[in-house]
Amino acid sequence: MKAGAMLRKVKSRSWKKQRHFRLQEDGQTIWYKSRWAGTGHSTFSVADVDVVREGHQSEILLSIADEFPADLCFTLVFRGRRSNLDLVAESPSEAQVWIRGVRKLIQNTESMNDKERLDQWIWDWFQKADKNKDGRMNFKEVRTLLKMMNVDMNEEYALRLFTMADKSESGCLENEEFVQFYKMLTEREDVWRVFQDYSRDGQILTLAELEDFLKQEQQEGERSLEHAQELIDRYEPSENAKKHGAMSIDGFQMYLVSPESAVLDPQLLALHQDMSQPLSHYFICSSHNTYLMDDQLRGQSSQEAYIQALKRGCRCVEVDCWDGPNGEPVVYHGHTFTSKILFRDVITTLAEYAFKVSEFPVILSLENHCSMEQQRVMAQLLDTILGDTLLTAPLDRLVPQELPSPQDLKGKVLLKAKKIGGLEESETLTDEVTDEVSDEDEADPKSLSAEALHLNDKKSKLSRELSDLVVYCKSVHFHSFEYSRLHSKCYEMSSFSESKARKLAKDTGAEFVRHNSRQLSRVYPSGMRTDSSNYNPQELWNVGCQIVALNFQTAGLEMDLNDGLFSQNGCCGYVQKQLLCIIQLSVVFCCVGQQLPKVNQKEGSIVDPLVRVEIYGVFQDQAKQETSYIDNNGFNPLWNETLNFIVHVPELALVRFVVEDYDKASRNDFMGQFTVPFTCIQPGYRHIHLLSKDGTAIPLSSLFVNIKISELTTEV
Repeated sequence: MKAGAMLRKVKSRSWKKQRHFRLQEDGQTIWYKSRWAGTGHSTFSVADVDVVREGHQSEILLSIADEFPADLCFTLVFRGRRSNLDLVAESPSEAQVWIRGVRKLIQNTESMNDKERLDQWIWDWFQKADKNKDGRMNFKEVRTLLKMMNVDMNEEYALRLFTMADKSESGCLENEEFVQFYKMLTEREDVWRVFQDYSRDGQILTLAELEDFLKQEQQEGERSLEHAQELIDRYEPSENAKKHGAMSIDGFQMYLVSPESAVLDPQLLALHQDMSQPLSHYFICSSHNTYLMDDQLRGQSSQEAYIQALKRGCRCVEVDCWDGPNGEPVVYHGHTFTSKILFRDVITTLAEYAFKVSEFPVILSLENHCSMEQQRVMAQLLDTILGDTLLTAPLDRLVPQELPSPQDLKGKVLLKAKKIGGLEESETLTDEVTDEVSDEDEADPKSLSAEALHLNDKKSKLSRELSDLVVYCKSVHFHSFEYSRLHSKCYEMSSFSESKARKLAKDTGAEFVRHNSRQLSRVYPSGMRTDSSNYNPQELWNVGCQIVALNFQTAGLEMDLNDGLFSQNGCCGYVQKQLLCIIQLSVVFCCVGQQLPKVNQKEGSIVDPLVRVEIYGVFQDQAKQETSYIDNNGFNPLWNETLNFIVHVPELALVRFVVEDYDKASRNDFMGQFTVPFTCIQPGYRHIHLLSKDGTAIPLSSLFVNIKISELTTEV
């Protein structure tokens, strides 16, 4: 791999171009370029690759299967929303070199501990700054490095650090000397000050002093003494300190940057909630127009979109079905120029990926625009491809009085669609005429084209075969909350456009909450959002709507909130609604930034960061506050500021930490964010590890915050 190879990069049947690929010396970066590109080239980090697929395991490679055999083909699947890289090797042996090689590099990266990850990061910076590639770094290269690392440092101070690290007095830093320079550069004065507050001699924390820190700052209870000993055993690098039951500054810093000390409580990251309640008692991670990779007018439809959504914990996916050629139903956004994929391929993808991330049920939301003949084809495909995973009858063959639980439905796919009659009625019903075959069309007529409205005016028949596959998610038209209370069954559910759902939430919020305690509600974006933008899901979660469907392909605030809510409970796609307890909590934040990412890659450009803390929840809890900006320091900016919030309903609150690069002349540039459910926050001194706009981790980029949470008492 370091020697390099010519591989074909494939974007379509007609776009297949040779590129020279090579693994760079760091063993982590893959470089590639066209032979005609001159000095231009591209790179990507192995850490950004999620998995390597072998053979024709992408739509693009399948489309050229007649031209290139499977043993030449492989796909690199990236984390986040980045497109896959489809490649064709010159020979099967060359393909295997890259398939096995990249898989081994991924395995090595994932098995790194924190120290190894830091060492790799330091080595990466050394490689970037060593312009003449002589394995040494002079002071000019160090100054360039500081700019690259977002540091605007006084030259005299930088030279002093350089001289201290240059033990050989050669005027250059070699590898080990550079490591020493980096350590001096990254000394954490903020952590040192906290350490000094609790260390009597300023050198170590005794077991009692560490216990005091855990009680006073981290707000730990009775178990703090036992936990203090565990932390020393786990993080203290000095055997001598361990022997004396003490923690050095190095051990203290290792603890504070560990996942154990992250803002999101690691115990709540794991699956921990009661999964035996009815489905209606959970928020369900849900996708709208799941098949689209881009916008609603000309975007690409792809099986890959389903894979990406399911890998993110999505448990409700949508399929828009239309009559296709040769009797095969197709999936696309009707009456638009979006591309079409086969229904058969979508269900095959669902069968393979539905339960790789979560074992809890997947709801297949079917928007059915097909003729009777192709509806029967759909029913047959669902039955044959999904097999026993498709739920086709009530559990225990009993008509339910309440919905079954996620626990009861593990490993099952539930079809959400129209149904002829109900579960109580006999099997002798014939095909029934209905004008409600598609939920979204009848619910949001303003979003339809003239042709679609004309078709919707016609009554459509629903096939018995497809109807019989609907069990616990029968789609029905919503009349009113009173009608639902008197007549609706627990297995009946309605879909609401975002505008209709918002109006109901505003006008009759309490009734909406009661309705959602027994029945499922699905909310979807307005048909006017042709750019695949999203609405804020929080106000619909506030009234208990379970299936709040978003365009997963579109990054931004709305998907940050969705990812934040569903980051808890094992990322299983189900989060239990909590009994609301109205209390007042005071929340205080103050923070320091660490190694924030560059926004403008132009040489010499350094960010001016600010932090904004945003609270999303019930109306009275919605709030935003931000710090001042720090001039020219993205490496270790310090905001000695306190932001105060009052939260009344913590069970419904999400907290979003956003870092931006201040720009007085235009809109601030986004740098990173992290969103966490309020109830999952650990108080005390915590690190917030920032995510990119794409939702992927930004290496070593974090905020160090002190969070104080206290219950307010009201004097009478």
